[in-house]
Amino acid sequence: MYKKLGLVLILLFSLFGCGQPTAQGKLQKVGLLVPETIDDQVWGTKGYMGLLKIQSELKVDVFYKEGVNNESKIRAAIDEFKQNDVNLVFGHGSEYANFFNTISSEYPDIHFVLFNGKADGKNVTSLNFKSNAMGFFGGMVAGEMSKSDKVGVLAAFEWQPEVDGFFEGAYYQNENVHVEIQYVQDWNDTSIAIPLLNEMIKNGVDIVYVAGDGYNVSVIERLKEEGLYAIGFVSDQSDLGKGTVLTSTVQHVDVLYEVVANSFNKGELESGELFFDFQDGVISLGKFSPLVDKEFQASLKDQIEEYKKTGLLPNQL
Repeated sequence: MYKKLGLVLILLFSLFGCGQPTAQGKLQKVGLLVPETIDDQVWGTKGYMGLLKIQSELKVDVFYKEGVNNESKIRAAIDEFKQNDVNLVFGHGSEYANFFNTISSEYPDIHFVLFNGKADGKNVTSLNFKSNAMGFFGGMVAGEMSKSDKVGVLAAFEWQPEVDGFFEGAYYQNENVHVEIQYVQDWNDTSIAIPLLNEMIKNGVDIVYVAGDGYNVSVIERLKEEGLYAIGFVSDQSDLGKGTVLTSTVQHVDVLYEVVANSFNKGELESGELFFDFQDGVISLGKFSPLVDKEFQASLKDQIEEYKKTGLLPNQL
């Protein structure tokens, strides 16, 4: 219990420790917009879990809409939320930034929250995960565990900071490692992801950081078929196979949702862009596979604790 309380206090300090809060009303009802589905077992599922946490802890009605991925669908969903007295809307992704920034002034009684994007307007907040470090520590695991000295990243887009982090971490841990990076150019497209994965496998890659969304499960299942290994992404994906998933780089989106809703309810949610990392308790590594040496696990955990204290990665010390 004390650890959980400490986590919430840390998050609240990070969210509201500086700047001036915007004036808010008491939380009435909450809406969630998801660009694809809540059943992807990765990003969309995390958002839905966060919504359920809000419903359970704050005892308010919640609503969600899936497949909201263009301007007309977004506006229709927000208008419906407004009719249902929703005054806090989460847009579960960076794709909502431009639209929320454009229309926020038309809905002064609604506060808009999005992820990993720019926030303009007194009733818009962007929650940004600083993902370079989580990629670095995931890369260290891959560098340590690779038998072929060939590891891969199957990412969605070039701008993902965890990709560079993974490369640096893998090389820090194993200077002989080669990192192959492929981009799907989509968070969900399995039809592109699997051929790229097959190419990696042909090239001798034995561990893949699956830094996507909808294609993650299929990719990990394919790696399992080949007796190869994965580093999971966003969720703890150890349940897909302890013998396959060495660890995961976890973003605790569901915890962050609840904290944001609590702060809004108190009239303390800041507008603008807020940033979160390991130090804030919303990023961590997931469960380790029993294949990962216990001594290495302990060393890695110590290095993560050092990063929390200093803000410096192992290659910067």
